Amino acid sequence: MMEERMFTLDIFEDNVDSPWLLEESLWRGITVELKELHNLKGAGFIKKLKEIVYYGEFHLVGGETGIYSTGGEQGPDYENLLNAARKAVEHGYRVYILPNPKGTRTPDFIFEQKGNYKVYDLKTILGKASVGNRLFESIGQTNRVLLNITTEYNPIALARSIRSYFERNPQAIEVLVYKGRKSISVLRADTINGASFFKYFVAKYIQ
Repeated sequence: MMEERMFTLDIFEDNVDSPWLLEESLWRGITVELKELHNLKGAGFIKKLKEIVYYGEFHLVGGETGIYSTGGEQGPDYENLLNAARKAVEHGYRVYILPNPKGTRTPDFIFEQKGNYKVYDLKTILGKASVGNRLFESIGQTNRVLLNITTEYNPIALARSIRSYFERNPQAIEVLVYKGRKSISVLRADTINGASFFKYFVAKYIQ
């Protein structure tokens, strides 16, 4: 039977100028709350992320700074998650590695930076022609994807795959690309003019 507990909070500190007041609610466990993200948008979505971070029983991952987990450190994809999380911390984020409940498509991460919360699905790129398929796998899971590129990848081919992903997924908001110490954020508006986008992206990728 699912354990439920009532909570009433005072103030949740967001590391911003004004605190965030969480109203009385019903915490149903992190698995249920993650599923609920699919039904939320806008302010309700962000509020749910904050609840998950605050009530999800995260702990600081041993030997790490700014990376939190609820457990599952021995999972098959854990090293890929941890490697990407370390890069995110280098770019100023606090990272929450999310559990992967069976039967539910959920994000891999919550990133927090200066009180702003985002969720990402991680795709670790090992092959030289796999980005398109990996991006399409994320459709319906989350609207932000983190590509951690761990191999040499043609930047024009990468840009084309990212643009195709936005064309195919009307809900997509961002593709965040990590390559070495580089971080390139691509939003939908960036890809509208294909020629300009390819030039911009390649320049950022190879600089």
